Amino acid sequence: MAKGSDQYSVLPVAKAMQVFAYVASQPHAVTLAEVAQALSLPKTTVFRYLQTLSASGFFAHDIERDRYGVGERFRALAQKDAVHHSIRSSAEAELDQLVDGFRQTVNLGVLAEDEVVYVDIREATRSQRFQARIGHRHPVHSTSLGKAIAAFLPDETVERLIRPEFEQRTFRTLTDPRTFRRQVVETRRRGFAMETGENEDGVTCIGVPILDGHGFPIAAMSLSAPENRMRVLADRAAEALQDAARRITEALPPVAPTILS
Repeated sequence: MAKGSDQYSVLPVAKAMQVFAYVASQPHAVTLAEVAQALSLPKTTVFRYLQTLSASGFFAHDIERDRYGVGERFRALAQKDAVHHSIRSSAEAELDQLVDGFRQTVNLGVLAEDEVVYVDIREATRSQRFQARIGHRHPVHSTSLGKAIAAFLPDETVERLIRPEFEQRTFRTLTDPRTFRRQVVETRRRGFAMETGENEDGVTCIGVPILDGHGFPIAAMSLSAPENRMRVLADRAAEALQDAARRITEALPPVAPTILS
């Protein structure tokens, strides 16, 4: 009987990943025969995997030379991973400083398709815990992180994020697309976003974008606090977040323009 997670393994997927890993690790494009020989797999099997990965954009197939190499979709994912790693590394000290200075929770998030993914969260105290956890996905329209990112995206990209009616997270969530568009414009004007009890009852968040060297929002950072506490902190927190975001941008290594998916 299989032990551990082996019982859940899907053999065709495992073989496809072997093919993927081999081709991606080679310094040059490879032939079907090279892959089949290196992995000791039937050519017919390898051919199906190579064609599928090429059709999905992860591989590029040079038909004239009949060779396979990594494709644009793979390169885009690799670039995003490198950018996200750089953001987390560059943001660590700033997140710590904000937590120490305000004694409130600080979040770091990125846009993944039409949701915000939390990639780092620093909590000031164990007694003050909010819903979001690292790896959680929350809507763009109900979070200050999402609004901060959306405000600095191209208009056509913002339109792709808009739904006929947004998800109602709390009784205060703004679900009207027209209201969301107005908030995007306002956030762009003042440089930071706010949401008050729209994603979690009783919690107010201020969010700012983290821009790359081309002015594209590659992430966002927010400070979360109970609503009554944020009334006192709001102005100072917005200024501190914007200053921290600028320093993070300056600390990021130069990268190519971000590829929109």
